[in-house]
Amino acid sequence: MTLAAAHADTGDTAWLLAATALVLLMTPGLALFYGGMVRAKSVLNMLMMSFVSIALVTVVWLAAGYSLAFTDDLGGGLLGGLENAGMARLTPSSLHGTVPTLLFATFQLTFAIITAALISGAVADRTRFGAWLVLVPVWTLLVYVPVTHWVWGPGGWIGAKLGALDFAGGLPVEITSGASGLALCLVLGPRLGFKKDAMRPHSLPMVMLGAGLLWFGWFGFNAGSALGANGLAAAAFLNTMAAGCTGLLGWLLVEQKRDGHPTTLGAASGAVAGLVAITPSCGTVSLLGALAVGLAAGVVCSYAVGWKFRLDYDDSLDVVGVHLVGGVIGTLLIGLFADKAMTGGPQGLLYGGGLALLGRQLVAVLAVAAYAFAVTYGLGRLLDRTLGLRASEDEERTGLDLTVHAETAYDHGVLGHGAPVRKAESPL
Repeated sequence: MTLAAAHADTGDTAWLLAATALVLLMTPGLALFYGGMVRAKSVLNMLMMSFVSIALVTVVWLAAGYSLAFTDDLGGGLLGGLENAGMARLTPSSLHGTVPTLLFATFQLTFAIITAALISGAVADRTRFGAWLVLVPVWTLLVYVPVTHWVWGPGGWIGAKLGALDFAGGLPVEITSGASGLALCLVLGPRLGFKKDAMRPHSLPMVMLGAGLLWFGWFGFNAGSALGANGLAAAAFLNTMAAGCTGLLGWLLVEQKRDGHPTTLGAASGAVAGLVAITPSCGTVSLLGALAVGLAAGVVCSYAVGWKFRLDYDDSLDVVGVHLVGGVIGTLLIGLFADKAMTGGPQGLLYGGGLALLGRQLVAVLAVAAYAFAVTYGLGRLLDRTLGLRASEDEERTGLDLTVHAETAYDHGVLGHGAPVRKAESPL
C-alpha cells in the first residue's frame, strides 16, 4: 500500500473507480454462480446470502472496519485504531497514494463484501438466514479486518514485519473464507442425504453466467490492486487472464482422464480455481509463473473438491476445495515464482532467491488459516447455542426459499405441485 502523494492522479483515480465497480459486480456474479449450483428449492436463499452481505459488510466497514484495518498499528502488528471510524476524518481531498482515500476505502470495502459472501457456499442449503445476518458483520470485524491489517495495514505483522507477499488477497480473502467455511461445515454438520442423495446443480447455465461475471470482475480485483493505471496493473491483468485459462484447462484435463467427460461445471470451477490462485501472486510472478500457478490450481483443486467425501465434511459448493486450497497454492507458489522485475526486490526459489521467501509465505498461510478457522469455529458454536445456526429438518427438506422467504424461484416447481406456503422465518 502506498503513502499519500501531493496530488491525485486522474488516470489512476479513473481506473480505480472502474475497478471498484468491477469488484462489486463479483458478488452478484458469485450469487449466480452459487445459485446455479444448489438445488432449485434453495436458490433464492443462496442469492440472498450474497446480496445481504453487501449491505451488512458495508455498514460495519464504514463504521469501524476500514479504520481498524488501514490506520496506524496500535502495536504488535495486530490491529489499527479507530481514528477513522465512521469515515469522520476522510474528506474528498484526502489521498492514499495518488487516489482519493474515500475511493481506496470503497475499493477495499468490495473485497470485504465478497469475502464474507464466499463463505455462504460452504454452508448452503442448511443455514438459518437470521443467524447469517448476525454472523456476517461479526465475522467481518473479528476475522477479515484483523487479517487485512496483518497483510496490508500500516505496520501489519505479515506484510510490514514478516515480509510475506500478497498482491490482491490470497490471505485475507481466499484463505480466510476457505478456512472459515470449513469451520462452519464442522459446526453445522452435513446436509440431509449427504453422500446418499444426488445434489446436482439445478442450473448449469446460471453457473456459467456467474463464472463469467466473476472472471470479468476479477480484472478489477487483481489489476485494481496496483492502485494505478500503470504497467503493474497491466501485468496483473494479463496474469489474471492467463491463470484463469490454464486453471480451466487443467481441471478439464483431470476430468477427461478421470471421468471420461469434460463438464461445464468443471470448466467454471477450473477457471475460478485458477483465478483464486493468481490473486495473491498476480503482481509478483511473471507470465510464465502465472501460467504455472493457474495450471497447478486447476489440477490440484479438481482433486481437492472430492476430499470432503473421504474426510466426511460437507462443503456444499466446494469453498474449501477451491478457495482454501487454491489460495494456499497461489500464496505458496510466490515463494517459487516471484520475479524481482515484478516485486522490485524479493525473488522466489526458481529465480535464485533461495528458500527464505517460501518460508515466509508458509508462515503467513499457516497463521491466517489457523486464526480464521479457530475464531470462526468459536463464533459458529456460540451462534448455534444462542440463535440456532442450522435450519430445522423440516425447513431443509422443504427448501429454504419457501420456508424462510415465502417465495420460490420457479412457480412451476414447488408451488405448482401444491406444497403449502409456510410462514417465513423471523430474521432473528
